[in-house]
Amino acid sequence: MPQLHCYVPEDLAKRLQEKARHQHLSVSKYLANLVEKDVGNEWPEGYFETVCGGWQGEPLERPDQGEFEEREPFD
Repeated sequence: MPQLHCYVPEDLAKRLQEKARHQHLSVSKYLANLVEKDVGNEWPEGYFETVCGGWQGEPLERPDQGEFEEREPFD
């Protein structure tokens, strides 16, 4: 697994360590979770057009939904 290195101010490092400790995680695991949440859960660009084929027909339109049904209230 690749290792990444970054530099942060001392006060930020202390807050980071405290947050990781509260979640019973190492700082490394805490940061990995943050990165995964930020960049790891997005669909790749063009995914639906290439993998799923994309919609080839006319634009889809939602049909008329009609009127709301009137009901008597519960007593």
